[in-house]
Amino acid sequence: MAINGSVKKATESTKSPKLQVSSNSLPNICLPDTLVTTYLQMTDWSQFRPAYLNYLDGIKLMCMGTPDVAFYRFLYTSVGEQWRWRERLAHSDEEIKALLIDPGTSIHVLYVNGAPAGYIELAQRKEGPTGRYFSTEIVYFGLRATYIGRGLGKHLLSHGIAYAWNKGTQRLWVHTCNLDNPHALNNYIKRGFKIYRVDKQPMPEGYL
Repeated sequence: MAINGSVKKATESTKSPKLQVSSNSLPNICLPDTLVTTYLQMTDWSQFRPAYLNYLDGIKLMCMGTPDVAFYRFLYTSVGEQWRWRERLAHSDEEIKALLIDPGTSIHVLYVNGAPAGYIELAQRKEGPTGRYFSTEIVYFGLRATYIGRGLGKHLLSHGIAYAWNKGTQRLWVHTCNLDNPHALNNYIKRGFKIYRVDKQPMPEGYL
């Protein structure tokens, strides 16, 4: 399975005056000195290598059709706490609602026997100097801790990729880092993503 944390704005997020993260709530892990962020993309549907589960008893995927801020916060914190997701913790309810009602945003929730197990968040935007084509970012993606290790991650990721291409994207991209699930990068590569950039920087102060 794979987790994608929003690390591209890590430094800015740690400086936000609204951000309050209790150190007691974060996983007790040894952080590396360097933050390594890997950017990947898929530029054609033919590159996609899906990996759906064969047995779907009790498994359901639904797109969040109602901009439910409280439910979104539950998904974000229950999936992301273990990976130190923090950017959206600084957002007000109004900011979260604006994000959810944006026509380019879609939140897809994975349910296992009726319980929310994880989600994938997609954001479609126009790119190019004149906005000539659509690009879709996998902004957040992951499972709650008790659902990791069952093959659900590759199933959820495959669903999100297929949805993006079916919605007319012409480029699908994602970034992951060395604070994410150690299997994240391999999962993206196995689904057909190609690495196009790797950034390294000292670990942002707020993560230490």
